[in-house]
Amino acid sequence: MALALANARYWFTVAAQVRRQLRHWERRAQAIEDPELRTLALEKLATEGFNAEAAAIAATLAPRANRKHAVRAIVALELLFDYLDGLTERPHEDPLGEGNRLYATFMGAIDPSAELPGDDRDARAADGYLQELASTVRLAIARLPASEAIAPVARRCAARGAQAQIRMHATPLLGDAQLGEWARAEAEGSGLQWREFLLGAASSVLALHALIAAAADPRTTPAEAEEIDAAYLSICVMATLLDGLIDQQSDTDAGALSYIALYEEPALLAQALACAAREASRKSGELRNGPHHLMTLAGVCAYWASAPGARGELAHPALADLRAELQPLLFLPLLVMRAWRASKAAHPRRRVAGRQAPS
Repeated sequence: MALALANARYWFTVAAQVRRQLRHWERRAQAIEDPELRTLALEKLATEGFNAEAAAIAATLAPRANRKHAVRAIVALELLFDYLDGLTERPHEDPLGEGNRLYATFMGAIDPSAELPGDDRDARAADGYLQELASTVRLAIARLPASEAIAPVARRCAARGAQAQIRMHATPLLGDAQLGEWARAEAEGSGLQWREFLLGAASSVLALHALIAAAADPRTTPAEAEEIDAAYLSICVMATLLDGLIDQQSDTDAGALSYIALYEEPALLAQALACAAREASRKSGELRNGPHHLMTLAGVCAYWASAPGARGELAHPALADLRAELQPLLFLPLLVMRAWRASKAAHPRRRVAGRQAPS
């Protein structure tokens, strides 16, 4: 029922708005003066624009009167996060300092008391693209009736997500000791081991989307915001692990860093994935609107479990354990995701700024 309701709300009240916003941000990215940054922004839209479409599903939980503001905030935040991910991948002699400088825009989007950076060289080079994304997020959240109720939790959530990204991208130059040291300190009191905390932090933008949707409901309390964040931290652990499992071969071929390399043995990785699924299922089910959050959990799993890489040597046994843990919750979302992938494969792809992008 929750899946059917979310789909109906998405296609009738969300999808068209998301498409309009993606077209707007594509035009905005094409206006970036710096050719390197313009290419990066357009490439992110072309290859990862679906992230924003999927993230907007969270807004189906928002009351209809406030849904458009939630959608606007979620789409802009996802695009901002993905663009910053690309920016921090660029080599720099001070990766932590540069990462903190770049992610100040991300933090400013979530924290209305923070000043948005606007005078540095990247702001001028990007022709305000970063600042416009951040301002859109900030203004849209401010229009939500429970924005103050989620504010403290959202700031902490954004901070851990930013630091996980910054420190992971700094490992080629600084090594992984700084990454582990940060994660061990931050994991205290979270109920998670340091590896799982790091994995959850890396995908914390997903928790921010859920918090934004909650802010659209005037009944949301600070205590509920804490509960949502705790539940989604476990969902984020799963999301990061699944992403790493499915992309393992391509990451290896490209020489890219992977979070799954933190696990010395495949059995430990599979155990962490199953444990995260169990905790996420329990905590999500205890939330108000629990069926919707369980649907999100199942959708995250189904997205990766239906991917072509799901039959890889490392992914297949771990996903088999995950399916066993979450059945029958996964049955219907898996059917939907497999049908969606088949539809995508059967349809031609459109051009975005000279590159191929999903239609």
